[in-house]
Amino acid sequence: MGLFDRLRGDDGPRVAFFGIDGVPYSLIADNPDVFPNLTDLAAEGSAGAIDSIVPPESSACWPALTTGVNPGETGVYGFQDRENGSYDTYVPMGRDVRATRIWDRVENADRRASVLNVPVTFPPQRDVQRMVSGFLSPTVEKAAYPDDLREYLEANDYRIDVNAKLGHQDDKSEFMEDAHETLDARFEAFKHYIQEDGWDLFFGVFMTTDRVNHFLFGDYEGDEPGSEEVELFLEFYEKVDRYLGELRGMLADDTTMMVASDHGFTTLNYEVHCNAWLEREGWLEYDTDDHDELGDVSEDARAYSLIPGRFYINLEGREPEGGVPQDEYEGTRAELKEALENLTGPDGNPVADRVVTKEEAYRGAHDDIAPDLTVVPNHGFDLKSGFKGHDDVFGEGPRNGMHSFDNACLFVDDPDCPVDDADLFDIGPTVLDLMDVDYDRPEFDGRSLIEQ
Repeated sequence: MGLFDRLRGDDGPRVAFFGIDGVPYSLIADNPDVFPNLTDLAAEGSAGAIDSIVPPESSACWPALTTGVNPGETGVYGFQDRENGSYDTYVPMGRDVRATRIWDRVENADRRASVLNVPVTFPPQRDVQRMVSGFLSPTVEKAAYPDDLREYLEANDYRIDVNAKLGHQDDKSEFMEDAHETLDARFEAFKHYIQEDGWDLFFGVFMTTDRVNHFLFGDYEGDEPGSEEVELFLEFYEKVDRYLGELRGMLADDTTMMVASDHGFTTLNYEVHCNAWLEREGWLEYDTDDHDELGDVSEDARAYSLIPGRFYINLEGREPEGGVPQDEYEGTRAELKEALENLTGPDGNPVADRVVTKEEAYRGAHDDIAPDLTVVPNHGFDLKSGFKGHDDVFGEGPRNGMHSFDNACLFVDDPDCPVDDADLFDIGPTVLDLMDVDYDRPEFDGRSLIEQ
């Protein structure tokens, strides 16, 4: 199919991976007229819905997708993690990812990788062909390496992320204008470097899709067709699909295109303030009425929560002010698990689809900071934390869309790579198999989808 087909000797097959953060498979499957290019890709190759990870949060998902292992190996559990033996918290960055990225495996095989806008990659690595870090990077100047990449991006008004604060406005037109400008600049950068000679793995992520879903997905699912919000939403996705189709047309014959999201999306009905619930139910206490961080938790507290839906026992010997003795840990955790399973929302529906123990969800060299319990919520319940306190456990915010564990998407431009019973962990080994890069299969939590 290649507009830029080239002779490459014996370098081996290549992969161009495009992330569409937070795009559910059902959105594409239900709207073939909006997504003609992805629909063609599915018909000519393979496609389907896949599961995300626990928890389905972008800061944890992208390290898992790009390493093929769970947070117990990556060491990243969410947007905010805690230090061992401390109540100090930090926002994980690229250097906090402890597992081997697939582009490192490619580079170690004497092949070259271009990595653009992947979340949780700041600061940019110096040992890949080129990289601009994604979500949470401070500026393009600091996020891009080498200098020629930085200079190109700055000259072309490249943006790390959309201005999400604009989505808080009732009128979404300014937010969507900014989303389009961010998407346009991302596409131009991808197009430019897709046409650059020399890469073996191109790995780029469109993050703006997640932002648009947070503020308009509830309108898409709940409003009448033809409403202003639905039209804005579908118009944006028509452009996403068109850009993916153009990128596909630029790829050489030796290149397999993959498109995937890191989690699904659904309508948000209620924000659930987990620490407010813990405080109301007698699980959480603070040292002072003026509290705003984890360090303000009292030694009398039995549990606390970090986003998204991660619950920790305030354990003696592990937490600095742990008040739950070690010999009461299992009983306390079982009690909390049962309480979470019985928690219902204002609509009478259970908040939790399931409550997962750390032994069930996490395993690896870095599972010592794993949450004791993680709640995978039912659709409609977005789990929040924070330590400033809320008057109500259930509330509403400016967003009407939330992440889901199910219904992420995967498209592979190869009919011999069936997307059946797959999850996020399968993407890494599949990329390497498509590229004929050797790896030790037990190193991954997933499996290659290529038919052997």
